Amino acid sequence: MQRVWANFNAEIKVRFSKNVFDMRVVLPMIVFLHVILPGLAQQGGPAERPVASRQTHSSGQPHIFSLGKQAFLLDGKPFQLISGEMHPARIPREYWRQRIQMAKSMGCNTIAAYIFWNYLETAPGVFDFRSGNKDIAAFIRLCQEEGMWVLLRPGPYVCAEWDWGGLPTYLLKIPDIKIRCLDSRYMSAVERYVTHLSKEVVPLLCTNGGPILMVQVENEYGSYANDRGYMETMRKLWIKNGINTPFYTADGAASFMLEAGSLDGCAVGLDPGTSDGDFAVAERLHPDAPVFSSETYPGWLTHWKEHWQKPDTVSLLKDLRYLLDHKRSFNLYVVHGGTNFGFSAGANAFGPVQFQPDVTSYDYDAPISEQGRATAKYFAIRNLLSQYVPYKIPEIPAPVPTVAIPAFALQPVTSVWDHLPVPVKSAQPRPMEALDQKEGFILYRTRLIGHKSGSLTLTEPHDYALVFLNGQFIDTVFRDGGKWTVQLPKTDVKDPVLEILVESMGHINFAQYMIDRKGITDRVTLDGMTLMDWEIFKLPMDDNYIKGIARSVASRPTASGSTGAASSRPGIFFSGQFSLADAADTYLDMSHYKKGVVWVNGHNLGRYWYVGPQQRLYCPASWLRKGTNQVIVFDLQQRETATVEGVEQLY
Repeated sequence: MQRVWANFNAEIKVRFSKNVFDMRVVLPMIVFLHVILPGLAQQGGPAERPVASRQTHSSGQPHIFSLGKQAFLLDGKPFQLISGEMHPARIPREYWRQRIQMAKSMGCNTIAAYIFWNYLETAPGVFDFRSGNKDIAAFIRLCQEEGMWVLLRPGPYVCAEWDWGGLPTYLLKIPDIKIRCLDSRYMSAVERYVTHLSKEVVPLLCTNGGPILMVQVENEYGSYANDRGYMETMRKLWIKNGINTPFYTADGAASFMLEAGSLDGCAVGLDPGTSDGDFAVAERLHPDAPVFSSETYPGWLTHWKEHWQKPDTVSLLKDLRYLLDHKRSFNLYVVHGGTNFGFSAGANAFGPVQFQPDVTSYDYDAPISEQGRATAKYFAIRNLLSQYVPYKIPEIPAPVPTVAIPAFALQPVTSVWDHLPVPVKSAQPRPMEALDQKEGFILYRTRLIGHKSGSLTLTEPHDYALVFLNGQFIDTVFRDGGKWTVQLPKTDVKDPVLEILVESMGHINFAQYMIDRKGITDRVTLDGMTLMDWEIFKLPMDDNYIKGIARSVASRPTASGSTGAASSRPGIFFSGQFSLADAADTYLDMSHYKKGVVWVNGHNLGRYWYVGPQQRLYCPASWLRKGTNQVIVFDLQQRETATVEGVEQLY
């Protein structure tokens, strides 16, 4: 108690000396020290069992959430976080409440939420906190309406298998940018983000009557770097912008990660923490702070070319029982994954030529499926939690309806070659980010002078490239593995035209290879000769571009099934329609196509690829309509008409 009072008095002196005496920060400290701590002292310490949240706290009354020596305290009483994580950006807004209710009905009392910076800052200095599922404040208010507390995970870096871990790719336009450190250019952008986001979330802190109990400073920093000054600067930046709840960090349960990534005065999150040994490592470094399992994994992520990841439920229940028996707080990462709609999926790389892009679905084998249904894992966890939590678990909401759609044909209607924008001239290839493009596709074109055939090497192709010579498809190049050379055949053309169409498959979101620009990132050589004088065509496949394709589709009869010259080489747009009596969730089965992207009524469902495992793309009912629905597909390899059908499950 004496040490707490000493720290409090020292803090007051510092704030007076710096003229930053902010009552929003100090008043909760005064209440805590004058009311709560004396009460705890009289009670003789924490109760035998931490109490979980009251199942409703939507009155808007302020609460004080604080860090005891080993337990979290809510209004002075020990509190156990039983959290389930979900990400509003991955869930159609119309389903936010249902997903929150599903987590509550499994036994959770808290929702953890990653916030994706690059989803909210649509261009440098341009923020969108209102449209669609970008309204973070609305999501948090829904959590409160459903009687759930919130753990806020705002980044600026979050990982999350999301494109570039949530960082805005405009930073990659700076050739020598350094991220997640005190590089002034990076921090200037970070401060802008923190300032804008804080205005949205500060009114929703528990100290202001909202549901946010605690805020994460950064994410798994000990897995990336060791700039302690950066971490402390991040904490101060959040405080400067009005965050007056406790903070926490999250790192792997290893000494070197915790030493580099955790901060004194913050709760210590372990990713994961499921044993005495895990918690002992953290408690040796931070003996006076609560330690909890900030990411307990009921499922796992899946990359292209892998089988669907399905971790063992028996092991999960063993880990949860350990946490519950030891009265440890925990967060299930994730209770519901959702979907990497559009081009938002990220990628991993743990070697200089490795590249592991993530599939579109973020089902994650989570307890609540991508489509919002309770799985066998859900019922097992619910049954376990019901034996421990001191509150009544609600009934499970009714499942969201699904619909099967009979097979319908997609016709080739136009090609990317018919919809090229004005090119950018460049001596050598330039990556997307240098041209203010953040995602999608990009085309490079040049004429071959000197060498006209031989070994063509792309350095480096990020991420999947198709090589054409005089309009004829030659070969593909995939970034993973470093095999970036193809053989160009001899032709009778005096100056052959070389074209390279490159797809970005998601910026690397974790570990040391995160500086990851897209397109051709250095040069192209032919038998050792560097090829110069390029035309570069930006193809972001954004809303405006697809609207142009839709207008093109509408202006020509699809029944003919002909695109003329467009069908002679890959890069074709297909179109078709289906009709619904009533809108309901479905999955479009793309197993008769090869590799591409699907839009339904203008909404980008994401990528499919014949290599698997994902060939079915989730389409929520809110993107469908009664009557006719239009489908547009851009396929990199398919040339012939094929069918698509709607099915009711991911696999």
